[in-house]
Amino acid sequence: MASRLTKFGNDLYTGARSFDFVGKRKIWYAIAAAMVIISILIPVLKGGFNFSIEFRGGSQFTVTNVETTDQAKAQEALTSVVPNAVAHVSSVGSDAVRVQTDQLSEAQTKQVADALAKAYDVPVTEVASTFIGPSWGADVTQQSIQGLVVFLLLAFIAMALYFRTWKMSASAIISLFHDLIITAGIYALVGFEISPATMIGFLTILGYSLYDTVVVFDKVRENTKEEMDLTRRTFAESVNLAVNQTLVRSINTAVVAVLPVASILFIGAFWLGADTLRDISLALLIGIIVGTYSTIFLAAPMYSQFREGEAAVRKHDQKVLAIRPKAAVQPEAVPVAAE
Repeated sequence: MASRLTKFGNDLYTGARSFDFVGKRKIWYAIAAAMVIISILIPVLKGGFNFSIEFRGGSQFTVTNVETTDQAKAQEALTSVVPNAVAHVSSVGSDAVRVQTDQLSEAQTKQVADALAKAYDVPVTEVASTFIGPSWGADVTQQSIQGLVVFLLLAFIAMALYFRTWKMSASAIISLFHDLIITAGIYALVGFEISPATMIGFLTILGYSLYDTVVVFDKVRENTKEEMDLTRRTFAESVNLAVNQTLVRSINTAVVAVLPVASILFIGAFWLGADTLRDISLALLIGIIVGTYSTIFLAAPMYSQFREGEAAVRKHDQKVLAIRPKAAVQPEAVPVAAE
């Protein structure tokens, strides 16, 4: 099995076996467009995202040193004071419960704290209450958006300087938007809260996707630079070869990254009840998978399309295509053309 995988990787690297990522780019574009449209429609149809209290503002209660983390008790205690309150109850470790709800008055806050202490049979001093105003939540939202914009801007500039072409940078940034929109759409679909931890996860997955794209683009630059002086492959074929040459590495990196993140999500979040881990690990899990996909099926084919209209590239491709019929007549030229 290992020898087969090794041979498969070697065949991809030498070009003996190849997947046509660039040639079938219209299919990948259509799939990406459909996924983006669906991801945009999901929050619209579901009435928006489920933002955490840090963004929307409200009241929060934390009950510590409880014997049981039964969330139904917290819900019953809250509704006994505020019948129509919409609450989010979660476990914090094995001996604490957190209750988040809309803004309550001072009197209601005291009554809810007393009800929670009675429900969990703990002193009222074990119930901590905090209030987050809407203005603070608006500031967090603004800072999150600013952080995202600054990240994308710096990434665009850094890649343009590193690769000495804005077209590679533009391809990478467009694929990053694709990753971000799809991740946000899945969050809206499953109803998970978007918290500051989630925003950190979003920035982390963008960094991972960018890293994977840079590695692939490095090989693309190497191949296209060499082929522009030769007549073995067209520009699109050189880009496609680079993607195939880095395919096994991209998949291996994604698998190695997904396994621990999946463990955090399913064991740490669902089994141990750590909601903060759930917020960030879901973003990481989705982002790693989507980021690997977008690098292979979107960023590289898009860069090839951006460059194929250049005069030098068109001239090179025409020269390659003009020589190929002659190479078919001359057997000695076939091995060179098939490399």
